[in-house]
Amino acid sequence: MFGVGDRVVCVDSSKQPHTAEELTTDVPNWVVKDKQYTIRAIEHHDFGAIGVLLEEVVNPPKYFKLIGKVIEPMFAEWRFRRLEESKLLSKYEILVKDTM
Repeated sequence: MFGVGDRVVCVDSSKQPHTAEELTTDVPNWVVKDKQYTIRAIEHHDFGAIGVLLEEVVNPPKYFKLIGKVIEPMFAEWRFRRLEESKLLSKYEILVKDTM
């Protein structure tokens, strides 16, 4: 669905009540709904999930029992949609928006 370098917007930053506390601890830097991001990596996991890493959000690596290795926590692909060319903000627009 996405490729490295694609610009996306977060469409769902929610956390399920039963996992919110764990996610807050394990993934201290979380995505924000309606904010634009750049895909820096994509991982297709053996259990069927697709995770993405973002240029603008970095988290410390953590051991995940499900996959048996230490990796940076990824965000589920379904949390994002690709931005249409007309909706892309320039780096200047993003900088101005972030300072407001």
